[in-house]
Amino acid sequence: MDLASVQDVIERTYGAAPARVFNAFADAAAKARWFVGPDEWERSEFELDFRVGGREVNRGGPPGGPVHVYEAHYHDIVPNERIITTYEMYMDETRSSISIATIEFEPAGDGTALRLTEQGAFLDGTDSVASREQGTRDLLDALGESLGDAAIPAGQIGSRVGAN
Repeated sequence: MDLASVQDVIERTYGAAPARVFNAFADAAAKARWFVGPDEWERSEFELDFRVGGREVNRGGPPGGPVHVYEAHYHDIVPNERIITTYEMYMDETRSSISIATIEFEPAGDGTALRLTEQGAFLDGTDSVASREQGTRDLLDALGESLGDAAIPAGQIGSRVGAN
């Protein structure tokens, strides 16, 4: 059995107020604009029940497969301040990772400093730490575009723990 684990922190600064950035996670229509795979991917399912105890499912992938599935459960939500979620990723029917993510929103001048902290376990070589990190960066950049500005990377300040 192959297992890699990582703890990572990625920060971005957006030109929008914390309430607007938070809403991009909380509102299904707003999230559907940026929380998507690459342009060539097809989306087959998206549902968002944004509340403590709620869940989110996002399913899609390149034509012909494999189907990538993101299934999250919301554990803590403080409006305009933080979201804590656990999620699993699947490639077709094979679970590839399990993660806990904390997303924090802080005022930064007229905008928002966002900090995403993730601890993940990557299972049996079906996903890689580098691929996940790049995908997360791409999603945070897409969030900035959906808000009408470009995200300003604050630098990756996390460290890998036990990466194999």
